[in-house]
Amino acid sequence: MNYRHAFHAGNFADVVKHAVLARILVHLCGKDAAFRVIDTHAGRGLYDLADEASQRTGEWHGGIGRLDETPLAGPAADLAAPYLEAVQTTRALAGPHAYPGSPVLAQHLARTQDRLVFVEKHPAEVEALRAAMGRDKRVRVMELDGWTALNASVPPPEKRGLVLLDPPFEEPGEFDRMVQRLAQAWRKWPTGVYAAWYPVKEPDAVTRFHAAVVASGVQRVLDLRVLRRPPTVPATLVGTGMVVVNPPWRLADEMAVLLPALADRLGSGSGASWSCNWLVPEQG
Repeated sequence: MNYRHAFHAGNFADVVKHAVLARILVHLCGKDAAFRVIDTHAGRGLYDLADEASQRTGEWHGGIGRLDETPLAGPAADLAAPYLEAVQTTRALAGPHAYPGSPVLAQHLARTQDRLVFVEKHPAEVEALRAAMGRDKRVRVMELDGWTALNASVPPPEKRGLVLLDPPFEEPGEFDRMVQRLAQAWRKWPTGVYAAWYPVKEPDAVTRFHAAVVASGVQRVLDLRVLRRPPTVPATLVGTGMVVVNPPWRLADEMAVLLPALADRLGSGSGASWSCNWLVPEQG
């Protein structure tokens, strides 16, 4: 295993991803009917920002650390509240340096009737994930390749739900693989919400990815991005993005408020930017 998310937990990309994820879950909770969350690349679920891996990179200082130092204000603070409340609850339960990965965040926001499926293929991470989930009867942890599990997991018994696609992008062709598997899952379950995270390193790669999503035939696709600074050569991680299929009503309006506030807090001065655009607009 080459990739360990512990080196990057709580960084600027995590903050944006988890703030968006929390807003989607809040909207799903707005109706009484049960929903299902499927996280295809779940990781260990809970991270210690004081451990050796996090301290070695210190990336969290530019992410959740900045929100600790300078909290959001106004409407953006209200929109980020579900995410930040989950962070505070995690710290209260697991220690002041704890940070919730997407499984712990979803576990915190889901209700009694909802069901959560977390997929992770690395045995050590699976063991840690099961420990983080405790004896929660709503949760199923699967030790399996995330892309394989996705095809087998949709459509779920519940009619509503969220699929989080969050691969580490450590293998060549991950953008192409994401488009292929996203489109395949969408054809089987076209009413589900899909949130696909991607790194922003090379603008041309992101442009090709977006074009492939549009060409795939997937409908109702919203793209969200925050860049800390303009792209550089050689390419480094300068931004974070999410493609959201079937976004909940008003999510785009909320992101037009939340993303600029996050770009302001997490960015590198005047070089920071954000965008919220429809790749495939809603019909009508």
